[in-house]
This record gives sequence, structure tokens and C-alpha cells, in this order.
Amino acid sequence: MMDLMGRRSRRLALRDVGRVGDESSGSAFARAYDEHVWHVYGYFAYRLPSRDDAEDLTQLTFERALKAWDRFDARRASVATWLLAIARNLLVDHYRRDRSHRHEPLGDAEGEATLVHGEDDPHTLGISPELAAGLERLGQREREVIALRFGGDLTGPEIAELTGLSIVNVQQILSRSLRRLRAELERSQPAGKRRIPA
Repeated sequence: MMDLMGRRSRRLALRDVGRVGDESSGSAFARAYDEHVWHVYGYFAYRLPSRDDAEDLTQLTFERALKAWDRFDARRASVATWLLAIARNLLVDHYRRDRSHRHEPLGDAEGEATLVHGEDDPHTLGISPELAAGLERLGQREREVIALRFGGDLTGPEIAELTGLSIVNVQQILSRSLRRLRAELERSQPAGKRRIPA
């Protein structure tokens, strides 16, 4: 996996932070980037079918965070929660903008090569096709909470703060969603390969 922001871009971004604020502001942003880049990317990995889109939106998240870094208030939210709030807003914008799933493909659909999730497809993310299919069967809210918990590595209270749900509701959504997801994954496995729960 490549460095999402690129070394040159990151150096330029951090140099600009130094101009706007003091040097500690630049180093604080660099620490935030290093600590949270994979959580933001993981969030997008759970929500998007394309590695390219996940990388682009991760980079855009940190670009927006960099521009707004002087307005970040640690008393209102943790850095992780703040970054994932930016990421959620970008994802909503992305879905509004990307209406490509509603378009009809041009050309002979039968003659087109079908991309299959797996190692041969360089645009897939790190989740299996079975997991992706199971996630698709969940509702929007359930996918969002799972993506924030396992992709974004947020805690229950952080998810509650970010989504406006109660902690109990977040825990209930996670529990039910994981049970449904497990059932979907077990159904998708061939009978001989199913694990028998203890």
C-alpha cells in the first residue's frame, strides 16, 4: 500500500501549516496524520467498493483537516472523532455526486470482462467478497456503525458522539449487525468448510 498523501505532498502540507501557525501546530498535525490515516482509510474501505476512491477520499479528508486544523477544538471532540466527521461528510458528498450506478453501460455487456474481488483486481480493498456481500445486505445505519467501529477504530462512545445515537443504541446496532453478518457469512460458505460454533 502506498503512502496515501505522498511524501512530497505531506512535506508541502506541513510546511504550509508552519506558515499559518506555529511549528508545534505542524508537528501536531503530522502526529494526527500518522496516528489516524489508517483509521480514516479503514472507514472508507468498509463503505466503498474501490480502493482508488477510498485513497482519494482519505487524502481529501486530511486536506480538509489541514485547512481547518487551526479551528480544531480538543475540548469538543477527539482528533479521531473530528477526522471521521470530516470523512463522513465527504462520503455523503461522494454518494451525492456519484450516480454512476444508475447509468447504463455502453457497449456489449456480455463481452466486457467482469472484475471479481480478489488478489487479481488491483482496485479491491482488504475485505473479502463474502464480507462485502454481507455488508451490502445490512442497512445504511448498520454499515455506518460497523465502518466507524472496525474501519475507523472508534469506540462506542465516540460513535455515539459522532452519529448522535445513544451508546446503548450503538451497542445494540453493533450486536445485531454482527449477528446478521455472521449468519450471512456462514450461509455463503460451502457446507464442508463451515465452522461449527462452540
